[in-house]
Parts: sequence; C-alpha cells; structure tokens
Amino acid sequence: MFGNNRADIRLGSHVKVVQKQDQRTGTLTEGIVRDILTKSAIHPHGIKVRLESGIVGRVKEIL
Repeated sequence: MFGNNRADIRLGSHVKVVQKQDQRTGTLTEGIVRDILTKSAIHPHGIKVRLESGIVGRVKEIL
C-alpha cells in the first residue's frame, strides 16, 4: 500500500520511508511510525512521518 493517504497511516504502523537526502536514489528506510507530521489528508509525494528511531521521511510503503 502506498503512503499518499493520511487515513491509511496510524501511529505504530510499520512503514518504509524515503529520507530527504535519499530522494534522488530512492533508498528506503524501514521503521515504526511515532508521529505523523503532514497535516493534509493527501500528499502526492507521501505523508511525512517521524519514525521511533527519530528519522523523518515520506512514506512510500505501508507494510
């Protein structure tokens, strides 16, 4: 499932995100959602979240 819709993402969800510095390469980082940072319901590049590890990125996959 893609991470463009805020309603699909819950705190504690297992996701893959792309960090700002990895946007060119598309390298994904896996983790658990601690905070949802995007306020809008839908975002074309993915909903921005903070993982429990402190990494901030846009959700590309919901596992």
